[in-house]
Amino acid sequence: MKDKVVIITGGSSGIGKALAAIFGENGSQILITGRNEDELNRTVSELTGKGIKIIGIIADVSKEADNKRMAETAIERFGTIDILVNNAGISMRALFEETAVEVIKEIMSTNFFGAVYATKYCLPEIIKNCGSVIGISSIAGYRGLPGRTGYSASKFALNGFLEALRLELAPKGTHVLTACPGFTSTKIRTRALTKDGSIQGESPRQENNMMTAEECAHYIYDATVKRRRTLVLTTQGKLTVFMNKWFPGLADKVIFNILSRERDSPF
Repeated sequence: MKDKVVIITGGSSGIGKALAAIFGENGSQILITGRNEDELNRTVSELTGKGIKIIGIIADVSKEADNKRMAETAIERFGTIDILVNNAGISMRALFEETAVEVIKEIMSTNFFGAVYATKYCLPEIIKNCGSVIGISSIAGYRGLPGRTGYSASKFALNGFLEALRLELAPKGTHVLTACPGFTSTKIRTRALTKDGSIQGESPRQENNMMTAEECAHYIYDATVKRRRTLVLTTQGKLTVFMNKWFPGLADKVIFNILSRERDSPF
């Protein structure tokens, strides 16, 4: 990964920040995006202090123009783009029947269309370099989760997009990775949307019992280097995918029971 130009959307915290660190530590040149200017600047300052060549730009992946500007900035500053990590994402927690449609639209705009826009504008350079397109999806892209209908739908859509893209780009020597972490300790649950679009504010799960963002980033980095096609993480995540494929009825019961025990569960 030395001297590779890597763009990471939503790179100012969580898995995105951890990926910026591990790619940067291995010699890559990094561009990260984020919507929170203070958080973005802190991350850039922290990683620069570790000797990583990194820049940050304020951008909202749900806005097509921001993605175009992101790609143009990377080319202007670094000359090309080798790897795109579609990491930016938001979650939700509410019953569908109580959820405003605008909440579902917002999640799809960020999690799915954000990846579509970013990939569209970065792809010409990535193809030229036989590089990589990486999508940070979720176990929810394999298995719909109750209380997270919009999030599950966005990740199913992302998985389908990446799978089709992989086949289109294979003859051109371009790599596509679908990475599906299980529950990982990040801010995604504290920033999750509720039924009216307000921020949840507090995680309903025990964050200290989860895989760390740094561990998750290590696996994703390794899968990128090895040009793997898919990555499913955590024992619970792998078991969920397996059980959903072979024992879907049992998966329904187990998943509902686990999520219904969350703090302040909507069901």
